Amino acid sequence: MTLLEVKNLSISFGGLRAVDDFNISIKQGCLYGLIGPNGAGKTTVFNLLTGVYKPNEGIITLGGKNITGKKTIEINQEGIARTFQNIRLFKELSVIDNVKAGLHNHLKYSTVEGILRLPRFHKIEKEMTEQAMELLKVFDLDGEADTLAANLPYGKQRKLEIARALATKPKLLLLDEPAAGMNPNETLELMDTIRFVRDNFDMTILLIEHDMKLVSGICEELTVLNFGRVLCQGKTADVLNNPEVIKAYLGE
Repeated sequence: MTLLEVKNLSISFGGLRAVDDFNISIKQGCLYGLIGPNGAGKTTVFNLLTGVYKPNEGIITLGGKNITGKKTIEINQEGIARTFQNIRLFKELSVIDNVKAGLHNHLKYSTVEGILRLPRFHKIEKEMTEQAMELLKVFDLDGEADTLAANLPYGKQRKLEIARALATKPKLLLLDEPAAGMNPNETLELMDTIRFVRDNFDMTILLIEHDMKLVSGICEELTVLNFGRVLCQGKTADVLNNPEVIKAYLGE
């Protein structure tokens, strides 16, 4: 079953065609990679998928539902969550409160209930705390639930950002260069984490990445972007052995 279908997606900035006629189809449960040189348009695609930018042309459907042009919050509620190349956490909040912020998408109480601390407020807060702790256990962060997010080591901040994204209960998780700034051991651990998330959360994952060992190690299919256009698509091994990809992306 196809989860994400993108057809003829395009956007221009000041006359520059940043993404031009982009098409992609991702099946439910797939671990898919989006690669290409710096400036190829990869993050722009993510920004289009998540409502940061509105396309000039094209259609985005998630689970058969047209989400083109919706606001970021609406797209998140429809089932797309993301992380960022430069980690974006609520660093002044604790680890558990970062995850609970994601849970607010689905577990809500009114302003009045919160101010007056009515029974529903306590019930939902208890549910959020329990669910947040379960997510933190998955990422081995439960022992640091009360730690300020800013005080976590870099690799654990990456994990927390993924945990917070999962708290929104997405169908599709977008990871923007999750291995950026990681050492080789952290990257290997990240690969295991991504596989675990896909397999145990019934998650479809689309990731941008420059670490080709990670890409070849976990991605089942790839799309290569160059100058905003699709250069090549297909099974990972086939794409990485394509002479055009080697020339344009790998620089050989």
